[in-house]
Amino acid sequence: MDNRAIRAVEAVGETRVEEAPVRKIIHVDMDAFYASVEQRDNPELRGKPVAVGGSAARGVVAAASYEARVFGVRSALPSVTARRLCPDLVFVKPRFEVYRSVSNQIHEIFAEHTDLIEPLSLDEAYLDVTVNKKNIAVATEIAKVIRARIKEATGLNASAGISYCKFLAKIASDLNKPNGQAVITPRSGADFVASLPIKKFHGIGPATAAKMQRLGIETGADLRERPLTFLQQNFGKAGNWYYRIARGIDERAVQPDRQRKSIGAEDTFSADIFDLALARQELVPLADKVWRHSETKQLRGRTVTLKVKYADFQQITRSRTLPDCVGGANDLTDLAGSMLAALFPVTKGIRLLGVTLSSLEGVEEEKTQQQLALF
Repeated sequence: MDNRAIRAVEAVGETRVEEAPVRKIIHVDMDAFYASVEQRDNPELRGKPVAVGGSAARGVVAAASYEARVFGVRSALPSVTARRLCPDLVFVKPRFEVYRSVSNQIHEIFAEHTDLIEPLSLDEAYLDVTVNKKNIAVATEIAKVIRARIKEATGLNASAGISYCKFLAKIASDLNKPNGQAVITPRSGADFVASLPIKKFHGIGPATAAKMQRLGIETGADLRERPLTFLQQNFGKAGNWYYRIARGIDERAVQPDRQRKSIGAEDTFSADIFDLALARQELVPLADKVWRHSETKQLRGRTVTLKVKYADFQQITRSRTLPDCVGGANDLTDLAGSMLAALFPVTKGIRLLGVTLSSLEGVEEEKTQQQLALF
């Protein structure tokens, strides 16, 4: 963002654009989406702590209602732990076909306002409404209209963040959850980032946050004080990104044609696996599921990643990238199986296995490359 844009009248919040092309970005995030759908469809669940996921000993929470979150229940938490934190927790099996249907309704509402929509998942997306179909001048008003339409069409609540860039719009959407919205204007962006704890930065995970804390970086202000060379030396290419966001600068465009980066499947087992033959057997349905999905999406990939989680919850991954795209589900199984075999014998049982296909490209693109290779 240039100085001219910073000096512009603040159009993102409560006033109109009068001079510079300040972008108006909205991040819409559904509130406890899966759990809210279940509570909507089953009145007996309303007001109760609900977890979407498996309730078995090896189950994992996929989503939790706000009533459950009060007890510390969160997504990716083992079901046994969730039950211990909240003895009255009600487990519901996920219904992804329903969630996808509701997601389609929500995206139709987005499309009433702009074609610049970048989906992040079934329940969240970025929207660039700098120029919008309804000719609404103020982005906060657009966010209110969208949230009201979602409530009317689906019965569900959504929260929104409004800002001049994706990084701050994403953070703003969490500020007044649930069923709220917040705006971070160009004038306040840099100061807001300076006051933000590093662990609250979107895109900075626990490991990186811990490393930054060891280096004396606790807040955005601390991050801004570090020179670019220091950040590059300690964080590589990511140092450039940290240097910019510490100053409230994020020039990434909303990408409506954002390509899927990977297709994966995983499974948690009812009993730990110590035997290689049995572990290989468990890879077959995972590879089949990944391949079916890639067929549906007309995608092929060159990189296969194996994920292994042990009984003590230690997690490792192994990847292999091929010169050409994987040819089928059997090839996917064989590649994952060869990486798995290299880990045996194991001293601790395997709790979970996952298979992911990445370095994706469209089928037509793959055919073109194969034809070019003939010449």
